[in-house]
Amino acid sequence: MFELTVNGKRVTAERDGSLMEYLREELNLTSVKNGCAQGACGACTILVDGRASRACVLKVSGVVGKEILTCEGMSEREKAVYSYCFSRAGAVQCGFCTPGMVMAVKGLLDVQPAPSRDQIKKAIRGNLCRCTGYKKIVDAALMVSEYLRENRPIPEGEDSAVLGESLLRVDAPAKAIGIAEYVDDMRIPGMLFGSAVRSEHPRARVLSIDTSEAEKIPGVVAVLTAADIPGHQKIGHLKKDYDVMIPVGEITHFRGDAVALVAAETREALAAGCAAVRVNYEPLPAVLDLESAVRGDIVVHEELGMEDNLFNEQRLCRGDADAKLAASKYVVTRHYSTPPTEHAFLEPESAVALPDNDGILIYSGDQGIYQTRKECAEVLDLPEERVRVIAKMIGGGFGGKEDMS
Repeated sequence: MFELTVNGKRVTAERDGSLMEYLREELNLTSVKNGCAQGACGACTILVDGRASRACVLKVSGVVGKEILTCEGMSEREKAVYSYCFSRAGAVQCGFCTPGMVMAVKGLLDVQPAPSRDQIKKAIRGNLCRCTGYKKIVDAALMVSEYLRENRPIPEGEDSAVLGESLLRVDAPAKAIGIAEYVDDMRIPGMLFGSAVRSEHPRARVLSIDTSEAEKIPGVVAVLTAADIPGHQKIGHLKKDYDVMIPVGEITHFRGDAVALVAAETREALAAGCAAVRVNYEPLPAVLDLESAVRGDIVVHEELGMEDNLFNEQRLCRGDADAKLAASKYVVTRHYSTPPTEHAFLEPESAVALPDNDGILIYSGDQGIYQTRKECAEVLDLPEERVRVIAKMIGGGFGGKEDMS
């Protein structure tokens, strides 16, 4: 048993473990966001004895006797000031990082009520933001310091919505102090936890999948494979080339393809269930770079009848380039390449699904509810009108959450 103080109240944790998980899962303090669980993004920033700290790298046992503060524990005046100033400064977009930013700024303002821009930059240096840009966040912090020092009232009726005038984003105040609900913040009675067992090889034939040991683990409710899919095995927006799960006898396409799904009553049972699924592979030569993909020595989606790895070809011609080059005084020829780019949104992809009369209701954090409805209906062999999708707050996307999560 561990006793600690959270937002001014004495609480007891029955076991040791991640402080972030305890705050989120046991105390339902969902302003503490799980962005990376590795201390890299700062979305889970809290104050421990007044100092900004990452909750994901702290253990419950390490904060016994300490004062812990999250956005939920701020005074009503502070909540009003932070939510207004961050909104007015335009420092809130997806909002997933903002409660952590607010905690980092509060940690500074509590000891330095009139900070410089450089001091603010230093205070938030461990907090990543992928949407807003840090200038507006620094502007917001300076505005907060002024409102608190001068005890300024929060303006009312500022936004007239007249064409050409700036007005607050309707979702910004709730996002700023962690009230806005993302999918992973949802708490539904009886909710199960689900995850995929993923391929260990970029390209391999799945020879067998043994789920018997996983099914015996207490708390594991179901283990599913491709054989359990009632509808379409493959999904995709432009071309149906993405396997929901790789069937026995078929070939994986990347290191991470799902080969089984596990549902369990607890996260611990889920992890144990995933680890207990035994998959037998026949590793095969893989396509690991663009050059070999272009050569087509191995056709990745041969099962679709494709003769090469070319997904799409478009030619754009304007003017007579050959004539222009021939008439140029200087011609420089070089090879240029660009790196692959990860969207790097902070909110991990997640969804919640539950029965809805004779259909299914899905809460998703993706960027396209209609495509989600269409493809889930195809997989489940249901008419689209029996699949309802509700979009929750999206913690960054940048195009990376247009596909199925």
